[in-house]
Parts: sequence; structure tokens; C-alpha cells
Amino acid sequence: MPRYFTLDEANALLGELRPLIAKMLQVRQELLDLQPELEPVLRKVLGNGGNQVASQAAVYFEELGELVDRIQASGVELKDINSGLLDFRSLRGGREVYLCWRYGEDKISFWHDIDAGFAGRQPL
Repeated sequence: MPRYFTLDEANALLGELRPLIAKMLQVRQELLDLQPELEPVLRKVLGNGGNQVASQAAVYFEELGELVDRIQASGVELKDINSGLLDFRSLRGGREVYLCWRYGEDKISFWHDIDAGFAGRQPL
């Protein structure tokens, strides 16, 4: 059964989630920064069994997975790892909706229907 958040509960949870999202975005960027070096290394690793860049990428992937797990364990749905977009399932007018927040926003100020996605965001 999904967890439902009130607006106050969702905004309160942002205090815990913001540092996790910030770290997730940082680790994601570190992986992207490794990308130019990583492709030739991965080809080489397949033949000889190891490389420092590949090892660092593996550490970043593991950290990223742990952060995503922690975020989702709170009952929040991580919708976009690239922008830190979160949806909090809620009830509005007796129907299920999402309270929608993206990293960098001060608080939750938008909602959208379950099937509308980010493009359907409406001000609260």
C-alpha cells in the first residue's frame, strides 16, 4: 500500500531528503565526469581485470544506488535522477495525486495528477 503524504508531512521530509538529493546529484556528476575516461578503460578492463578509473566508477555506482534506496525508502518516488525530481503521493479532493518537488525549490508548491507527469504540474 502506498504511503500518502499531507503537504506539511512532505515539506517536513524535505529537510531529510535535500542532503540526499544533493549528494545523489554530486555523485551523478562525478560519474559523468569520468565518462570520457571510462569507455576505453572498460574495454581494457575486460581483458586484464582491473583499473583505478573503473574501480572509482564502481564505488560511485554503489553510492548512487544506496542514495536512491534511502530516498525511496521514505515512501517518496524519485522521478528524475538528473534533476532531483520527487513525487509525494497524496490525496486531493478525494483522489490520488502527486505533490511535486524538484531540487532547488524552497518547498513543495506544485501538484499533478498521477498520470500527468511533470508537464502537468499545477500550483497548489
